[in-house]
Amino acid sequence: MAAQAVPTEDVSEAAATASAGLNPANATNGNLNEADSDDDAEEAAPEAGTGAAKKKKKRKPKKKKKNPTEQSDPPRVQISQLFPNKVYPKGEEVEYIGENAYRTTNEEKRHLDNLKSEFLNDYRHAAEAHRQTRQWAQKNIRPGKTMIEIAEGIEDSVRALVGHQGLEEGDALKAGMGFPLGLSINHCAAHYNPNAGNKMVLQEDDVLKVDIGVHVNGWIVDSAFTMAFNPRYDPLLEAVKAATNEGIKHAGIDARLGEIGGYIQEVMESYEVELNGQTYPVKSIRNLNGHTILPYSIHGTKSVPIVKSNDQTKMEEGDVFAIETFGSTGNGYVHEEGECSHYALRSDAPKVDLRLSSAKNLLNVIKKNFGTLPWARRYLDRLGQEKYLLGLNNLVQNGIVESYPPLVDKKGSYTAQYEHTILIRPTVKEVISRGDDY
Repeated sequence: MAAQAVPTEDVSEAAATASAGLNPANATNGNLNEADSDDDAEEAAPEAGTGAAKKKKKRKPKKKKKNPTEQSDPPRVQISQLFPNKVYPKGEEVEYIGENAYRTTNEEKRHLDNLKSEFLNDYRHAAEAHRQTRQWAQKNIRPGKTMIEIAEGIEDSVRALVGHQGLEEGDALKAGMGFPLGLSINHCAAHYNPNAGNKMVLQEDDVLKVDIGVHVNGWIVDSAFTMAFNPRYDPLLEAVKAATNEGIKHAGIDARLGEIGGYIQEVMESYEVELNGQTYPVKSIRNLNGHTILPYSIHGTKSVPIVKSNDQTKMEEGDVFAIETFGSTGNGYVHEEGECSHYALRSDAPKVDLRLSSAKNLLNVIKKNFGTLPWARRYLDRLGQEKYLLGLNNLVQNGIVESYPPLVDKKGSYTAQYEHTILIRPTVKEVISRGDDY
């Protein structure tokens, strides 16, 4: 869901200790529990004359309690339990340079930062849940697993870590999935999530994009990575990761979006990939962009192109951006194709007198459980909704719900994606989703 398709032709330091994906036990003051001594305790028998014998009574050793600061496998211990003081790890903080360098120590700007402490803590809460989920996923996603298995493993982890299963009315609006998990393979670049009954199995030669959104109180962390099991795809992945980091490097207050796109494209297209004896240049997918993030809305009003553009729009203090790049061995242009799984209630939806009772009922469920957050069909299945496709299609046809079909390049090509969320804070640029994995 993080990808924003725009059909146009012209379009560090490591993170803080715990945010780098280390065991949270090393990032908090929690101490390991030690078992009580299991030495035998001697008890004297009541005196019954001289030579009374002493009896020995064995005390059973206490079982070791599980360390509350250790994450389980799969991740199920809430982030709030791992950080009981409710202060969550910062992302990578990058000081501004040039004419904005003064901001790092400026008292007024520091005061503005302090006023947003609750916002920052919610964002860092979501970011830590994202890091721990994705690092578990990177270790456990393997060829031979079904897409449903992969999807449910990641989604279940996110919901467990933020402490909201989303099964009760309104619960998913407090915290949980910020948008449908993206599991796009090969020439499919974005917006693929397996619907119920999907039998697809991940193959050894697949290139898998994993796009995860986690939100806490509507603040969405949007970050993606790519996995490939055949080393021949390494240059493609390296190109896209380097391009994303280049975009992050040039992001900041007063940075012009079109110029950032130029930097991204220059790095991306300096790579090439050899497949089956043929060399393919890596192309930026020119109609996919990064974007701002707003509360409960994954796509804001600003777009970050990944090719050079004349867009003179500037990044501003207080903006939240998803810097994401897509590279392809194909045309470098995507179109919609395939069965849809991603949907969202339109914020500008017209008032329509719905005639289908199934559409009316479904709209009520969507509003109460997702609001303006995007969702996947399987998320409706979890809520116990049945036979809802007719009503869903009616909502789409009436412009009330927006559908987001898979976005694909030409068949036979391969695509990759990397992405981070950055906060344009008054004092520093914080790459909120950065970890030691990427």
